Amino acid sequence: MKEFIYGRNPVLETLKADRRQAFQLLVYEGAQEKNTLGQVLDLASKKGIPVSRAKREQLDRLSDHHQGLALEVDGYPYVNLADIQSRVKESGEPAFVLILDSLQNPQNLGTLIRTAEVVGVHGVVMPGHRAAGITPAVVSASAGASEHMLVAQANLAQAISQLKADGAWVVGLDEDLGSSTLETVPLDGPLALVVGSEGEGLRPLVKRECDLLLRLPMRGRVDSLNAAVAGSVTLYLAFLARIKNK
Repeated sequence: MKEFIYGRNPVLETLKADRRQAFQLLVYEGAQEKNTLGQVLDLASKKGIPVSRAKREQLDRLSDHHQGLALEVDGYPYVNLADIQSRVKESGEPAFVLILDSLQNPQNLGTLIRTAEVVGVHGVVMPGHRAAGITPAVVSASAGASEHMLVAQANLAQAISQLKADGAWVVGLDEDLGSSTLETVPLDGPLALVVGSEGEGLRPLVKRECDLLLRLPMRGRVDSLNAAVAGSVTLYLAFLARIKNK
């Protein structure tokens, strides 16, 4: 199935990652060919991708956030959990995996994938049903980071079981007062961090599969963070812990 990736950074990263077949590049007819757009056009030329000048109305029909650019590509290249496990082994690092339990909001999903890519997560695991997939909106929200990330769709309980068998410590984010605090949760070793959905948090079955539940400390009047913020904060805490213990 073909789709359009839009926005300058998402298009640039899609071309850099080179994981999708590209069919055509649409460029706003009045755009100046410099900076990011210049890089995009250079890569398109090297890859032999046809370039067409497009009117703003044509691009507006694709998205409100096209920034004068859209790339027609095939569907997102999901991987298997085994591919993520192979990347872990090849890296020689402790496993660092993000598990997303039924996130629905493309902005939250894109934000988490962007953070995951920046801090060196080996792969992301998400359900194949009842969750947002990697759509053009998610690619845009991730600023193209999704194009470099290995993302697997799998049964989460089974995936968690396999990651545990490989030695990963599975930590779920949960705001319940009975959850463990940062001081008692190891984030520097083999880790699979589980982030729940925006409204319901972790599903009971997934929650039971976690080795530990973690709640982040809070001091303000608002007693919760949204899924993308809480997940991103915890990913960075794990990243810092891993750096410290290298």
